[in-house]
Amino acid sequence: MHKILLLILVVLLINFDNKDDIPSKISLNSNWQFKGIDTLNWQSASVPGNIFTDLLDHKIIDDPFVLNNEEKVQWVSKKSWEYKTSFSLSNDVLKKNNIELNFDGLDTYATIFLNDSIIGETNNAFKTYIFDIKKTAKLTNKLRIVFTKTDEIETVLANKNPYKLPPDTRIYTRKAQFQYGWDWGPVLNTSGIWKDVSIKSWNDYKVDNIYIKQEKLTNTKATLLAEITIKSDVELESEITAKVDSLNFNKKIQLKKGIHTYTIPLEIENPQLWWTFNLGDPHLYQFEFELTSNGIIKDKKSIKKGIRTIKLISERDSIGESFYFELNGKPVYMKGANYIPQNSFQNKVSDQHYEKILSDVVKSNMNMLRVWGGGIYENDLFYELSDEKGILIWQDFMFACAMYPGDKKFLDNVKQEAEQQVKRLRNYSSIALWCGNNENSEAWKRWGWQKNRSEKEKKEIWNDYLAVFDSILPNMVKEFSDTDYWETSPKYGRGDPKSKFEGDSHDWSIWHDELPFEHLEKNVPRFMSEFGFQSFPSYEAINYINQNDSINLKTDAMKGHQKNKKGFELIEKYMKRDYKIPTNDDDYVYVSQLLQAKGIVLGIEAQRRAKPYNMGTLYWQLNDCWPVISWSSIDYFGNWKALQYKTKKAFENILISSVIEDKKVKTFIVNDTFDEIDGEFKLKLLDFYGNEIWTKSQEIKVLKNSSKQFYSFYIDDYSKKNTVLIAEFNGEKTVFFSGKPKDLILPKGVIQKDVLRSEEGFSITLKSNVFQKDVFLYTKEKGHFSDNFFDLLPNETKTIFFESEVASLIDLRIKTLNDLN
Repeated sequence: MHKILLLILVVLLINFDNKDDIPSKISLNSNWQFKGIDTLNWQSASVPGNIFTDLLDHKIIDDPFVLNNEEKVQWVSKKSWEYKTSFSLSNDVLKKNNIELNFDGLDTYATIFLNDSIIGETNNAFKTYIFDIKKTAKLTNKLRIVFTKTDEIETVLANKNPYKLPPDTRIYTRKAQFQYGWDWGPVLNTSGIWKDVSIKSWNDYKVDNIYIKQEKLTNTKATLLAEITIKSDVELESEITAKVDSLNFNKKIQLKKGIHTYTIPLEIENPQLWWTFNLGDPHLYQFEFELTSNGIIKDKKSIKKGIRTIKLISERDSIGESFYFELNGKPVYMKGANYIPQNSFQNKVSDQHYEKILSDVVKSNMNMLRVWGGGIYENDLFYELSDEKGILIWQDFMFACAMYPGDKKFLDNVKQEAEQQVKRLRNYSSIALWCGNNENSEAWKRWGWQKNRSEKEKKEIWNDYLAVFDSILPNMVKEFSDTDYWETSPKYGRGDPKSKFEGDSHDWSIWHDELPFEHLEKNVPRFMSEFGFQSFPSYEAINYINQNDSINLKTDAMKGHQKNKKGFELIEKYMKRDYKIPTNDDDYVYVSQLLQAKGIVLGIEAQRRAKPYNMGTLYWQLNDCWPVISWSSIDYFGNWKALQYKTKKAFENILISSVIEDKKVKTFIVNDTFDEIDGEFKLKLLDFYGNEIWTKSQEIKVLKNSSKQFYSFYIDDYSKKNTVLIAEFNGEKTVFFSGKPKDLILPKGVIQKDVLRSEEGFSITLKSNVFQKDVFLYTKEKGHFSDNFFDLLPNETKTIFFESEVASLIDLRIKTLNDLN
């Protein structure tokens, strides 16, 4: 009896095993070592990683983010490096019909040796590379990768080109362009294995790619077509099964040898649409695919995807050409910022970093990020979280501020890169637009790059530009996705009068041209995709740069972390216009952040008031890649500057915004929702001691998706210095000042504070008997204030929450503009 039961059990186990023959994946991220081609002994390495972080881990170099250590590590990029590992493969893997070595990302010029034989070379950090190693793989294997320094190859390529292309030789290497240095970033040109390495093995066939294409969408039905690309060594009948939530779809297919695409239609009744978080639910459907033959599962894939339509509407009209996004058939005002890589060393960006920054985006009422073209195509988690959180992504191709070569090898490389990236990202509902480049067209036309060139030379360089941005990239986007394409951002440079009336605009008049902030109120474009102003980062970042506990802005280290040549000068020049210059450094940092916030919020509100003429504002920039003085609103350590707190309010769906025109204060209400809102609109003019000068109220109707002026009054010079306008509607309250901060006669007064410990931090209650402007709470403890840099009205009680894991908050300090004036 026992023998019979054992035999039955063996048969069941065999049959169970035969139900599953899916491809296997073995990670090769462990046990790596590195060394210089002609220096050092072999040292342990981290994969994913790069040469700088490996050297840093072994204390061979000092931290390039602090002091002036950036200068001391430049030798690293001038050398070639090699990495090696060994790995074993089981007999089961070796018996598979197909064995592939996969590199998700190598940076950049690499020669790959397997068991001492060259199996391939790479020349693009943005591409994945797959090598067939079925004939060379063994039970034990040695893998070695030699990285050639980029400048060696760039010099050769530049010498072959008949023309010197601006700005420098970085344009020949397909890798993150910001690593060569930017006016907010260091020169840290990495090399190494920056993404995962793995072995994939399978038998007869596997799924190569799945594209869930949206064919038609109505209120009652979503008609989809799943395009499934299969790589097969055999010809036989198989079956595709697709599950969408509780729905099942099946289709028999006749596999052919090679790589072919098969389709299976999918229908979803009464679909739940994907919306940005501020307008609805970013609903995602779970798609499960299985590929089977004779009852055996050969491969399976899982994809989350939202059902939605997204279109860029760029049409001629009576004033120029529109530029706005239509989500699910409705025009949506875009509010957000430009995003750069979160670290000069990508391997230092954790899942928690992605979760935090994208949660911060939602907390700040931003519904769009522009992934800037001088960085990287972000990893899958970035787009997955954007899908889940309801954030739209304007995705640049990775070309920035340069003219690129047009030889066949370079163009083929770009074409492969574009195909891979478009295919990788096309199922993400967050992808709203593919843009060819950042400022390449503007640079060629406005930055003097055509000077002293012959007509023939200029024509050929421009034709090379068109080959990439007017041919290859739009063709790849059209062939492999249903996303819109935009050739270059901005469409016209700020020197072209059309930039105000057509397409998207980058307006750097308030920084590079030194025009006053008020320029932004008079020059509103159709869509502002870049504008910005610098400030100093948090005290934490400054102390980290200086490696000191006291705030000192006059060190060589601080000079090394200001990458804009006129940065310090421009901050001071603008500060004199609007604020009294502080006499100590910690106050100077505080006022620099207020200055940045004042200018950018002024622009944001002007653009939102101009709706629907203007339908989007993305300021420069959201984040930093190292501790630095920059245009960011969130510094390298994740601390919110004043700008982030104030844009959170400026990006609310319901915005009350006031402006001075012709000695009148005019108050608008902007509504970004698709609902009409009725309510009482209240206005109060107070002095700084809480005395009411006048009050007005009226019942109003605010139309959906609109901007409208609801009130205006004359303001005299005295009131500009001594009063504050309070406007309230639908639970929103705003504070407006008619005068410049430096002219306000702010009273001295004490802020009473009460701090209570709670489960996840501290509750901080504040009150003052006089008006307190730009209240800044700060502490050396790590955490996040729910609000900061806010105005505290006389006799008003305000409660702030400090989210932190610390046990006590004994060093909480408060700074206000009242203290400085």
